[in-house]
Amino acid sequence: MAGLDLDWIHVFDEVYQSGSVSKAAERLGLAQSAASTALNKLRRHFDDRLFTRTAQGMLPTPRAQELYPALREVLAQLEIARGSRVAFDPASAQRSFRICLTDISEVVLLPALLGHLRQAAPGVRIETEIVSTASARRLEDGEVDLAVGFMPQLDAGFYQQTLFKQNFVCLVARDHPRITGARTTVKRFSAEAHAVVSSSGTGHAIVDKTIARQGIERRVVAHLSSFLGVARIVARTELLVIVPRVLGEVLATQEPVKLVEPPFALPSYAVKQHWHERFHADAGNMWLRRTMAQLFGGG
Repeated sequence: MAGLDLDWIHVFDEVYQSGSVSKAAERLGLAQSAASTALNKLRRHFDDRLFTRTAQGMLPTPRAQELYPALREVLAQLEIARGSRVAFDPASAQRSFRICLTDISEVVLLPALLGHLRQAAPGVRIETEIVSTASARRLEDGEVDLAVGFMPQLDAGFYQQTLFKQNFVCLVARDHPRITGARTTVKRFSAEAHAVVSSSGTGHAIVDKTIARQGIERRVVAHLSSFLGVARIVARTELLVIVPRVLGEVLATQEPVKLVEPPFALPSYAVKQHWHERFHADAGNMWLRRTMAQLFGGG
């Protein structure tokens, strides 16, 4: 390892994790040309290409895979030796964070977060992606900084923090001809036509399981892949759909729909933020998690 510059090792680590020289530069606050120069110096030092450009990004060579554990250990020991973390100043920071969200969280939480960042951290940029079956791997690989929403599949193996608790309500058109009060009955619920949302990667299947366990029948006429179009569909039909309360409250301000209490008990759940141990001590990630907790926690 003699003759290695620590800045080169940081670039190696970020390219290995992100599969991209530009993303590595962005995370480190470097110009892309500086990151490329560091990578070229590493290539000469180890006499190996280290990373090969593919359709999937910059993939490590066998030599890079062999080096990675040792170089990560160098960085870990350096952090221990320093005894303190690099400060993150949101007012002056120039950094991008990638957040994995459910479609509900994108509608409910993202506007407030972006509004806050505009004032508190104008140089911070947010990239989002919808939760999927690949979300756990992307958190582990460092391709995603934070995941936010109701994601039971991430409860094991990741750090997590509950932001707020949530329950479910029925959503119907404001002028629905048969559901006129604040609560409906089991008989009316079963008689109405329903839309059901099956959003990939989230845990809203608990609604279906609960209804089936109670022996309540639904006449489902529409299966939707996302909550994003629910309000417009409900407002223009006589369909009934079950949604999280916080989403229903937002949708009721956008379309002529109303919230109706279900005629039976449905479980509540926790909306959480999840992160991988790689980012647990990262000052920027800690600031982002703290910001999320301040904006949305305590409910």
